[in-house]
Amino acid sequence: MQDLKKTLQDSIDEAEWDWLMPHAKRQAVIVVSAQLDLLDVGVAIAQDNVAVVQGWIDSQLVQKPSSEQLSRWNDNPTQRFRSIIVQPYVVVQELCAGEDADAWMN
Repeated sequence: MQDLKKTLQDSIDEAEWDWLMPHAKRQAVIVVSAQLDLLDVGVAIAQDNVAVVQGWIDSQLVQKPSSEQLSRWNDNPTQRFRSIIVQPYVVVQELCAGEDADAWMN
């Protein structure tokens, strides 16, 4: 698991909504609540940990983007996200204005 976690940690990056739109159109974007650690969610998805992921889904901490979110982000294509690719998904957390993704990742 440590190798997987390290690999995923090294792949966390910042993305703008306009880069994520093609993935959203194929319904492959998963939004993670700020209450969760993006890396932990990525590891759980990669390991197919159904019980943990389903618990987050049931608590609405992990979900597909809502129509309100999609509308807001489509109106602001430079909205930034922390992102991690866990095939076939792109798992994201929205960055707040002024938030420094690099500081978060270190």
